Amino acid sequence: MAKLVLNDVELYYEEHGDGPPLLLIAGLASDSQSWGSVRSPLAERFRLICPDNRGVGRSKPAAAPTSMDLMADDCAELVRSLGYERVHVLGHSMGGCVAQRLAARRPSLVDRLVLAGTGSTFSARNNALFSDAVETLERGADPVLWFRNFFYWLFTPAFFEQPGMLDAAVNYALTYPWPQETVSFRNQVEAVRAFDGTADLSGIIAPTLVLAGAEDILFTPAESREFARRIPGATIEIVEGAAHSIHMERGSEFVRATIEFLTSRRGRR
Repeated sequence: MAKLVLNDVELYYEEHGDGPPLLLIAGLASDSQSWGSVRSPLAERFRLICPDNRGVGRSKPAAAPTSMDLMADDCAELVRSLGYERVHVLGHSMGGCVAQRLAARRPSLVDRLVLAGTGSTFSARNNALFSDAVETLERGADPVLWFRNFFYWLFTPAFFEQPGMLDAAVNYALTYPWPQETVSFRNQVEAVRAFDGTADLSGIIAPTLVLAGAEDILFTPAESREFARRIPGATIEIVEGAAHSIHMERGSEFVRATIEFLTSRRGRR
């Protein structure tokens, strides 16, 4: 557990495990602790670098200016401050957008790239969903109902069939010791709305794996296949029994696919 002081933010990060360095970039409304379901098995093979994105978790200030470029630059500075010349990078959802920008802008820094539950832009439906979530939060929505409505988009129908799972997820969110402030959530949502990395895809030179949930309704398998097709040489794996939060619902499959890709000889450049 440590902090890196940059020009406008104090970036909190953690390191776990030993082996080749692997940078994990969390998604919208998430921080370094969101990798808890896959952290231990990944740490058996890699040196994990897990930052809280600017304004989130234990990074300060909450109201820090936010964009994909700024978050990518934060990651680059963190990697360099730790003395690494190249790292593997894994990003989920919004974190996948940050990872794309990092790979496009700092190609010499990225060894291999895993993009999970993400795309080069967010659909109009997704942007409307997130904007409405900000509005209802700012208007004083009941936090229990707010989290329940958010989770409906993240997990498979099977998740909700398990007695007590939804209530447990809501309780975890309500009692989380480092909750995201509303100003930070708005800043992230506005960064998502402004992002379009489509033009970057053809220039990504890092060997890339796209991971998609077979039941993801935010980034559907069809959208993910088209996304992967636009990245030179990229491979794609569709994870059955997973929706958007692939690493939470199907952690073992997520870890297997990640390790196989990062340690295989195929696609080395």
